[in-house]
Amino acid sequence: MKNLMDKIVLPSDRFEMRLSGSGGQGMVLAAVIFSEAVGFGSSKNVAQTQSYGPEARGGASKSDVVVSPSEIFYPKAIKLDLLLAMTQEALDSYYSALKDHGILIIDDVLVTHVPTDDYYGLPFTRLAREECGHIMVANVIALAAIAEITGLVGREALEQAVLARAPRGTEDKNKKAIEVGIREAAKLKAKRKKK
Repeated sequence: MKNLMDKIVLPSDRFEMRLSGSGGQGMVLAAVIFSEAVGFGSSKNVAQTQSYGPEARGGASKSDVVVSPSEIFYPKAIKLDLLLAMTQEALDSYYSALKDHGILIIDDVLVTHVPTDDYYGLPFTRLAREECGHIMVANVIALAAIAEITGLVGREALEQAVLARAPRGTEDKNKKAIEVGIREAAKLKAKRKKK
């Protein structure tokens, strides 16, 4: 199968991302939301896939999103343009799939050993607890950071997709999570530009 994957030629305008963490961190839901936000906010094509199995019980879990202005014939990510790692195990499991000069985003409290100096680190889980009142919106903070860093999705489209999936009564927490993610990612981008 690996040899077959080596022979697939993908369009250069295709953007592949993987959202990874542990079971229960909402990575599959985050990928679904991001895919829907792309659909709300642009004319690009999007495909989303996920893995199930032992990951659902707490191991490394992943969900991939492919975005392209061209038709998507192969929906799975092969070589990642972006990797979100919410845990050390997720980073260890999936880092090798990241392209050279790909975008790496980590929860820098839960991920302590990073094999490169070129990454965006934010304490997503801590921000969710301290600023939004619940760690369950850490995935939304991460999505907002991805949107800010990549420009793939605008704030309005992301908010529409998040609120369409948010349980009743959590709308304010989720809106706050989007605000926090965009704000913190914008600060990181500004720091990197100064370097």
